[in-house]
Amino acid sequence: MNLNNQVAIVTGGGQGLGQQIALRLAQEGSTLIIADINEKGSWETAEMIAKRGNGKAKVIPTDITYENQVAELIKGTLEIGNRIDILVNNSGIMGPVKNIEDIFLEEWEATMKVNLRGMFLCCKHAIPVMKKQEKGSIINIASITGKRPLTQRTPYATTKMGVIGLTRTLAAEVGKWKIRVNAICPGALIGRRIDLVIEGIMKYSGKSREQVIAERTEAAALKTFVDPKYVASVVAFLCSEEAAMITGQDINVCAGTVMY
Repeated sequence: MNLNNQVAIVTGGGQGLGQQIALRLAQEGSTLIIADINEKGSWETAEMIAKRGNGKAKVIPTDITYENQVAELIKGTLEIGNRIDILVNNSGIMGPVKNIEDIFLEEWEATMKVNLRGMFLCCKHAIPVMKKQEKGSIINIASITGKRPLTQRTPYATTKMGVIGLTRTLAAEVGKWKIRVNAICPGALIGRRIDLVIEGIMKYSGKSREQVIAERTEAAALKTFVDPKYVASVVAFLCSEEAAMITGQDINVCAGTVMY
């Protein structure tokens, strides 16, 4: 997968899955724009890329829920090479772990704001650039929760189902400009977020950590959580010429937890 001379934006690239995606795209030769509210983590990602010596990185601190900041992100990216080849919409939050009647309106709106509005804004401002180029690849990070219910996680599930709808609709809308739009649906990823989810379930259910982990991994055919590096590998593939005929798809990377 040769991504040399590609300019790639990764939102939420300062931590977790976003950091792994940024590192993998840099490994394949891309110039990375790290867009995150976590400025410290963003610089750490950029430093890791520099130390590995196989890519370049620029940090543009961005809160994707504000349109003016997204516009500045696009403007700053164009200063690199006057193009945007790849947009990875990775930023997202887990939202509350509660029954719906216990969810505060502010919690619902905060989840919608980051997981859907931010993705919409990034697509809105990046797509005109890609149309002028008549080429581009957009990867939206959804979730297997975008394909099935997840109790006590109503706001999160709603946003991830929305991500899949956004992906399919955009793919149909911008395909004539040779812009491809795909979604990746990870299962439970090893890292800080799954730890927070487990803690939330423990608090809500009264179950032990071991019980919660056993229940979650038992649902996967491979009986394991997913290492984020495997999601990053699929991102790199979808951005490459090898995936030139793939668009409008939602691809599971979930150890077989969901098979549709």
